[in-house]
Amino acid sequence: MKLPALILASASPRRAELLRGLGVEFTVLTSDAPEVAPEHLSPSETAQINAYRKARAVAKQLPDRLVLGADTVVGLGNELFAKPADMADAERMLARLQGRTHLVVTGVCLLQLRPYRQRLFQVNTAVTFRKLHLKQIRRYLAAIHPFDKAGSYAIQEEGDSIVKNIAGSYTNVVGLPVEQLRLELEKWQGNEMTNDE
Repeated sequence: MKLPALILASASPRRAELLRGLGVEFTVLTSDAPEVAPEHLSPSETAQINAYRKARAVAKQLPDRLVLGADTVVGLGNELFAKPADMADAERMLARLQGRTHLVVTGVCLLQLRPYRQRLFQVNTAVTFRKLHLKQIRRYLAAIHPFDKAGSYAIQEEGDSIVKNIAGSYTNVVGLPVEQLRLELEKWQGNEMTNDE
């Protein structure tokens, strides 16, 4: 896939691994844009605005480069589950999610400032948790590092112990919806896309 030199505006090793799986050449430049979670925005809107903010912060430094920004959030209705503040917060999140179906939303922004092109999209995956008691939740949290994970869990780390099933993209739950991203990058490469401003 021949593209402008691509920058991944994320420090996530999971996103880098998924992007490498697409066979795309890229470098990593972590965005310093703080994540926001305005109460009036839905989880989908929150994920997209954060993806845009991350991509723009890096693109302003290197306007000729194609920048990929992404943000993954967990939503139960309009309740947003960000990264936990501490272990008690992580326990609270998993206790709320257990036995229920929630949405994992990843917003993705492809941005090149010169010449100006932008594509902003989001992918949703429905994740159903098993019914869990506190001992199971604590055992799971002890087995992973929850503090850099939206919703306090990672499906690729002991996920079978808490996840009953998913409907949609697995890689989206990991942090980057590679199926949709491949299509978007192919469109970008083929100059088939229009600007989304």
